[in-house]
Parts: sequence; structure tokens; C-alpha cells
Amino acid sequence: MVLEQKYLESLEWIHSIGRFGIKPGLERIYALMERLGNPHHHLKFLHIGGTNGKGSTAAVAASVLQAAGYQTALYTSPFLLSFTNRMALNGQDIAPAELVEIVAQIRPLVAEISADPRLGQMTEFEVVTALALTYFARRKPDIVVFEVGLGGRLDATNLVIPLVSVITNVNLEHTAILGNTVREIAREKAGIVKSGAPLVTAAEDEETLAVLEKKCRDLESPLYRVLPANLLNSFPQNSVGYSRRKITVTGQFFSYRGLNQKLDDLFLPLRGHYQVINAASALAAVELICGQGFMVSEGALRRGLARTAWPGRLEQLSSDPFVILDGAHNPAAARQLAAAVSEYFQFKRLILVLGIMADKDIQEMLRELIPLADEVVLTRPSLSRAADPVILAGYIRQIPGFDKRVHVESDLSRALTLALSLASRDDAVLITGSLYTISEAKGLFKDYPAVK
Repeated sequence: MVLEQKYLESLEWIHSIGRFGIKPGLERIYALMERLGNPHHHLKFLHIGGTNGKGSTAAVAASVLQAAGYQTALYTSPFLLSFTNRMALNGQDIAPAELVEIVAQIRPLVAEISADPRLGQMTEFEVVTALALTYFARRKPDIVVFEVGLGGRLDATNLVIPLVSVITNVNLEHTAILGNTVREIAREKAGIVKSGAPLVTAAEDEETLAVLEKKCRDLESPLYRVLPANLLNSFPQNSVGYSRRKITVTGQFFSYRGLNQKLDDLFLPLRGHYQVINAASALAAVELICGQGFMVSEGALRRGLARTAWPGRLEQLSSDPFVILDGAHNPAAARQLAAAVSEYFQFKRLILVLGIMADKDIQEMLRELIPLADEVVLTRPSLSRAADPVILAGYIRQIPGFDKRVHVESDLSRALTLALSLASRDDAVLITGSLYTISEAKGLFKDYPAVK
């Protein structure tokens, strides 16, 4: 009971810092890590940024490296069910007792930095990043798979010097912070590229590629592209290829044409064509790491792929009633979700449960998702940044041709109850719009005894 209370108090302190919002910049995280003895200097990193697919790419890379026998740490955000999900070693979340210890260690240092007018108040993400780095330094993993939070150049994770960097793709997001154009956002994300360290990207648009190519030239960092296999002949140098072969209820099979190997019939237990692209990006990064002292056999690669777990992405939560949840939180992810739902699932009617953050491109997301639905339940997670569902309803009324029923229920628990009551045996319920929405929904779902 004492530990549980200390753990809850630690989380309360961490989350209390969240009220200070997002403040891009590295000066505060550098100051904190210096006071901690710069533990990250003793770790090796695979640094993964991009607009969509960062977490899935990180999960695949970590699973493959772990299957190869390496002690593998993984840092991701946000968490799905428990705060401890954010920092894991060999697939096991940090223990609450150790989190409590590290919070006690860094809390006075955070107060000291926040009181310095030259540095200012630390943010929640900076503190959590420092917690993770301190934890990993204690455990001395062989490698840390490190997911960027927001952007790249001024993101708190950007104090590390990685063996390899990955930028999955670039789309418009967080425009108030990162810039109003793809080119501006690409420049921010390219900030994770370090001198001489290879960069892997699956980006396709010319603007993004131009930015990444220039950055890599300036830093003398090799650039490796991830392409559909049928394009490899046009881009033979520094390129890897993927080709999806077959989809199943539980995932999909694909082929990979890598830098040093050609592999067929690879099984990935994640749904959606975009997950094959993410997996190929992870495999390319692993191949490049293998050139820096690591070894991953074909068997380990296959086992790691097959064991990859990344919940909250086209996840089937139950079969009776049929419930799917997905963390799509921007227009590009919503577009991918819309394509994947019709490809993987069969249903008569779709009940869409939607909760979106207010700082997203809401109207464009709605244009992608609303046509999927026969009925819509608008709600919000318990977060101040969540958009008012009444405002969402107003946007939906402006979508040409949509004349289905729209329900507004701000309380997510009641929204789920309503959606389940609307669904018959042959229907599906899709919960999406934000990782925060699906995280809260997944936690609530255990309270629905009818769900199998």
C-alpha cells in the first residue's frame, strides 16, 4: 500500500507538470541530464521520428533486436494503458518501485532548473524523457530504441547521438509549432540527423526528400530510402524494397529486399499496408546497425517480426460485439485507417466513436473518417486538449452528402455504452480519433461484461 501511494504521488507530480504545456527547446533537458551525470552518453540509440508510424517502426525494431538476443530498451509515447508502458526493457515495463526511486532522484533537480529564469519551467515530456534515460542507464541495455515526441530538432529526445536515425514520413501536423508547410515540418524532423549517422526514410514526396537529402549531404550522413520493390530498379543505390504478399485475419505476409539480404514470406502480426512500410523501415535500420557491431540472423529477424506487439493500431478489442480501435490522430493516419478497415473487416453497419484533440486538423480528419460510418457517436477523452464534441458535430453537418445519425455524448464511458447499444450482431464499432481516446476506451472496456 505504501508503494502504491508513492507510485500514485509520483505520477501526480509528473502529470502536474503537463499544465505548463509544450515548450520546444533543448536547454532544459541538457541542464537536467548534466546534473544527472549525462547517463545517455553511455548508451547506444536507434532514433525514430516522423509524422506517422514512429511507434510501430520502433516496436518492430525493438522486437527484432530482442529476438537476436540483445538487451533492448524501448521509449515511446503516449502510453496506452499504464504510464509505465512508455519505458520498457526487453518488453517489460519499468517497475513502479523503480519509477518511484528515479522520480525521487530527479524531482529536486527539476525544481532547481525550473526556478532558474535563464532556463524556465521544465515540461512533462522533458521530465519523462529524463526518467527514461536514467532508467535505461541503470539497466545498461545493448541498445535503446528511442521514439521522438514532437518534431525532432527541438524535441527533448534530440540530445542523443544515434547509430542510425529513421524518419518514417512527413505530413502536416502541429503546424502552430513545427511550421505551416511540409517543407518547414521536414526541416524540423530532419533535426534528428547526426553527422555521419545513416538516415532511413520511407518518405515519398519531393519536398520532404529534398530537405532530407540536403541535410544528409551537409552532415555527410548516408541516406537510405524505403521503396515499393517494383521501384528498386529505378533507385538501386542505398534503397531497400518491400512487397506485400498476403493478408490474413491476424496480420500479413510480405517480402523484403534489403541492403544485404532478400527475404520472402515474412509474417507481421500488424494490420494495414502502411505497417509493411514501417516494418521495412525498421529492418533497414537494423541492417545498418548490424554494420556497427550488432548481428541479427535471418531466424531472429523472422521471430522478431512475428512477435511484434503494438496495441491500439487496428486492434480488434472483441468479437461479440465486434469492436475495433485505432489511434489515428491526423488526416494521413485517418486516410490509412479508412483504407484498412474496408480491407480487413467485414460488417453490415459501422458505428464510429470519435474523440479528437483540439489542436489537430479536425475538418480534414472528419472528411476521411465520416464516410465510413452509418452512425457516429462524438465524445472526448478526459483531457483538456480534447475537442468539444459539439464543435465536431458542427463540422460534420458541413460535410456534403452525409445524412446519417450523429450522437453527442461528452462522457466517453457513456459514449461507449451508447455505441454498443446501437450495434447489432453483424455491425462493427470503431473507436478512433486519438491515442488518448483509445487509451481511455481500452481501460473502460473491461467494465463491459457482455464483451468477449
